[in-house]
Amino acid sequence: MKISQDTVVTLNYRMFDADDQLIDQNEEPIVYLHGGYDNILPPVEAALEGLGAGESIKVAMTPDQAFGEIEDSLVREEDVGLFPNDIEVGMMFETRDPETGETHQFRVTQIDAGKVTVDGNHPLAGKSLHFEATVLEVRAASDEEIAHGHVHGEHGHEH
Repeated sequence: MKISQDTVVTLNYRMFDADDQLIDQNEEPIVYLHGGYDNILPPVEAALEGLGAGESIKVAMTPDQAFGEIEDSLVREEDVGLFPNDIEVGMMFETRDPETGETHQFRVTQIDAGKVTVDGNHPLAGKSLHFEATVLEVRAASDEEIAHGHVHGEHGHEH
């Protein structure tokens, strides 16, 4: 079976920065629902289209194709008193926009002189990346997986 709309794809991957430094790889195979469900980066999904088990891809991505450019408006400096006493660089916080109800995650990047710098950009924003993947398995998605927009069962989402 080949990767196409509404197939479940199992793969191994590695992601590198522009200097060919490994920045991420899976420990367990990842499984996703193929076909525009935003379960994998669009350029990677496009490169996987039509492949079968045992085939591999290499995809180079600019920041706008991967995790976006850095948005300065998402970097904020706040008073340390707004945070828990055990605040540390690397901690994650979620905020909710009172008008829209949307949530957004921020990462603490610096604590200095009573101020905490938080960054709402993805940690890989602003970086050119290349992605390598090998397809392990392809199967047809169930009607339930298609309706929910993600994979169920092993390595997938449970309800």
